[in-house]
Amino acid sequence: MASVWAKSVVNLQVLAVFFCLMVCLPPGGGQKKKENLLSEKVDQMMEWSSRRSVIRMNGDKFRRFVKAPPRNYSVIVMFTALQPQRQCSVCRQANEEYQVLANSWRYSSAFSNKLFFTVVDYDEGADVFQQLNMNSAPTFMHFPAKGKPKRADTFDLQRIGFASEQLAKWIADRTDVQIRVFRPPNYSGTIALALLVSLVGGLLYLRRNNLEFIYNKTGWAMAALCVVFAMTSGQMWNHIRGPPYAHKNPQNGQVSYIHGSSQAQFVAESHIILLLNAAITMGMVLLNEAATSKGDVGKRRIICLVGLGLVVFFFSFLLSIFRSKYHGYPYRKAEGARGKINRMKWPGCIIYWHLDMTELRALN
Repeated sequence: MASVWAKSVVNLQVLAVFFCLMVCLPPGGGQKKKENLLSEKVDQMMEWSSRRSVIRMNGDKFRRFVKAPPRNYSVIVMFTALQPQRQCSVCRQANEEYQVLANSWRYSSAFSNKLFFTVVDYDEGADVFQQLNMNSAPTFMHFPAKGKPKRADTFDLQRIGFASEQLAKWIADRTDVQIRVFRPPNYSGTIALALLVSLVGGLLYLRRNNLEFIYNKTGWAMAALCVVFAMTSGQMWNHIRGPPYAHKNPQNGQVSYIHGSSQAQFVAESHIILLLNAAITMGMVLLNEAATSKGDVGKRRIICLVGLGLVVFFFSFLLSIFRSKYHGYPYRKAEGARGKINRMKWPGCIIYWHLDMTELRALN
């Protein structure tokens, strides 16, 4: 009985100690540890952000501060390849716009610890690219404060371009954070305009006694054609959207100068279209010259053949590019022609095409 009594006393003492520990220890120890970890992460991100607007990250930093919980802040990550040996000119252009956007946020009055801008370079975080199954650069992704990134959290760079204003609009849609883009002053346009005005003014001053060249129809026609070629090739679209000059496939290194989608284009593509339109116009001018001039018949025949060759060859080339962007071309059914009228546009210009008489009657 004594031994049984002794064991009971020991058990009561153990239970008493356990009860005291339960009462004395503060509740929510795990929650407090989680809050301390989150506070450390936010403080570290704020410290890095105070040094530079865009935080450079390797694989370990990315997994700890972007992927791993807890996290109450959103992160914009640019995956890129900026090393010279990568020869990614688009990455450098996108990085410049990204820096402008990050600086606009860092030095704005609305700056807070709810949003951070980071960058992961391929040569510093190749494991991150493999983890995300990413095979192209540059790529912009938004990692929300809660949950996993959705499809809309990947910026559609090919369609929209990488201008700072477009990125700011995308961020506002994903995070409700409004960023007003402030660009550093650029006086190159003002200087170029001043030089142009000075050049024209000097020319007019030197020719002040003979201003007949101002009434030269050919000169004005050439100037008008230059403006038309620039506008119909999509230069204004390039200025607004800021697309890359070309696209280099990181897997095989092949460079694409023509965008495969009808909703976007490269800068090089607009240059190609400009040259094609100029060549077609030259062919039409030669055909008109051959038809209206009264010179030697043999010479007129040669001019006609050259003009016809220019129109046929370069217009066929233009149609082949058009076909590669609009995969349903040529349209055979009248319903298809009617349905495609509103969409048959080159970015920045409208391309007119012919329909045969049956299709025209069907449309009427």
